[in-house]
Amino acid sequence: MANKRMFSKQITNADAFLDMPVSSQLLYFHLNMEADDDGFVSNPKRVMRTIGAGEDDLKVLLTKRFLLSFENGVVVIKHWLLHNAIRKDMYKET
Repeated sequence: MANKRMFSKQITNADAFLDMPVSSQLLYFHLNMEADDDGFVSNPKRVMRTIGAGEDDLKVLLTKRFLLSFENGVVVIKHWLLHNAIRKDMYKET
């Protein structure tokens, strides 16, 4: 996993993002920081516990489609490629 991440103002300055509670926005940023090079987060609950986010914060991100979820608990950042363009020589496959 990389140590650097980028964020697109196209997403973070959008009304849909800014209309969310600040706690949901914070969770989004932390999940982006924990994601692998394809935007997948295998441990969203740990991230939530670490920053003190609640289940409602995750539900907001899922409902507003900033995150997509899988049955096994993994989430993926929907706008990952808008945020992060990774050079092929730096990419680590999921």
